[in-house]
Amino acid sequence: MTASAPPAAPSATAGVSSVVLRSGVYADSVRLMQVSRDVAARDGVTAVLVAMATPLNLELAANMGLAPDGEISPEQLLIGVRAEDDAALAAALAAVDAALAERERSTGTATAVPQRTIGAGLDELGPDTPALAIVSVPGQFAVAEAADAIAAGRSVLVFSDGVPVEHEVALKRAAHDAGVLVMGPDCGTAIVSGVALGFANVVRPGPVGLVAASGTGAQQVSCLLDMAGVGVSHVLGVGGRDLKEEVGGLATLDALAALDADPATERVLVVSKPPAPSVAEAVQAAAHELSVPVRFGVLSPETPDLTAAVEALLGDMGIDVPTWPSRPGPADPAVPGAALKGLFAGGTLADEAMLLASPVLGDIRSNIPLRPELDLGTDLSAPGHVVVDFGDDALTVGRAHPMIDPTLRLEAIDALARSGEPAVLLLDVVLGHGADPDPAGALVPALTAARATTSLPVVIALVGTEADPQGWSRQADALAAAGAHVFASNAAATRYALDLLGAVA
Repeated sequence: MTASAPPAAPSATAGVSSVVLRSGVYADSVRLMQVSRDVAARDGVTAVLVAMATPLNLELAANMGLAPDGEISPEQLLIGVRAEDDAALAAALAAVDAALAERERSTGTATAVPQRTIGAGLDELGPDTPALAIVSVPGQFAVAEAADAIAAGRSVLVFSDGVPVEHEVALKRAAHDAGVLVMGPDCGTAIVSGVALGFANVVRPGPVGLVAASGTGAQQVSCLLDMAGVGVSHVLGVGGRDLKEEVGGLATLDALAALDADPATERVLVVSKPPAPSVAEAVQAAAHELSVPVRFGVLSPETPDLTAAVEALLGDMGIDVPTWPSRPGPADPAVPGAALKGLFAGGTLADEAMLLASPVLGDIRSNIPLRPELDLGTDLSAPGHVVVDFGDDALTVGRAHPMIDPTLRLEAIDALARSGEPAVLLLDVVLGHGADPDPAGALVPALTAARATTSLPVVIALVGTEADPQGWSRQADALAAAGAHVFASNAAATRYALDLLGAVA
């Protein structure tokens, strides 16, 4: 993912600028984002973009007036800087070079640290090394590394996306035969024996095991359980495609078997985006054969609410359902006939919002549509009811996940305010390890500016716990002070947005 200066860039003609492309250079998107932010904060610098030259990043560069010329490859590094004068520009370019050189000194070079596979590394470390390997490399390289880990007898979490589905199936079949588990590809959230991996929240230990074909869905569920005083034993992410027809629930079945054998797990909740019906049926049949009780929080038109799934599980356990935390915003008047604009970082939360809203609003266009004919394509600012998943693979090529870098979403909020279209804005904000250390810090100025322009009602699903590094209450208070209505439950947030639209879910 990219890093960039604030989305409201100055005009392309202001000051002086430099745009260069470098070949044979690669840095991870999070590091490039930090370089961009650090250099953009220097005196006299008005715009910075340091990013891999992917199509999305080139579009962002063009919007900033920093588009490169000539033939361009996604493997090239784009460095675009605009400053008030030549001295500030030279200093900024020197700062970019220094930051990139510091990265090389801290990580070593190819000649200083020979490249090796996960398998080779595990062999060198010996048999007493941890039983879980993590793969987080560009998708085209992830399969070989994951296969090495499986061959070495380790379970593997594949954080990488962009892995072809046929390779995912092959890895999961090999893992089943080897008696280990593949979590992923595109597994962004897991908690294994109390250790948080990827994007995960600080939740208490307890008796509930989660099997999740959904990252933000797992975070929503685990956070609500924590708020109810119930902890989790493990959160086993299996990748968003696992319950699709092509994969057939291979990792879900293995994860269920692993939790059934785990003495710390007394109940299991399966969390998923809308699955293939035949796969859901097969997984449910397998679950009935286990000794541990299994409940399903699987999104569908009939079961569109993860909060309801948590509440049903609490009922199974004889635990009273608490009042889920919220922070009221201002007394926004209802805006009947306005459009719902859902701008999400989490695909599962976006799905849940659409499943709750579409029966009362009608068709909702999206880049992850409920029906193919509602595909939004690349027009993220289309009029009418729209829900965008900014964490979708197509929007994260060469860019950090929106839970880390909010640039695209901030731009969309600004564009919505400037459009003048009557709307209710629905957002998710996800806290925890790996996420932005202060998401309210970026959102509050954008929301304040948008509400000053259009009196835009803003509703936020804030997913997190008090123990998270960002702190649920601290973030909620800051967002509410900016005029947002804040809810711990995404389902509750969606229903409140519908109330503002004069609709009832």
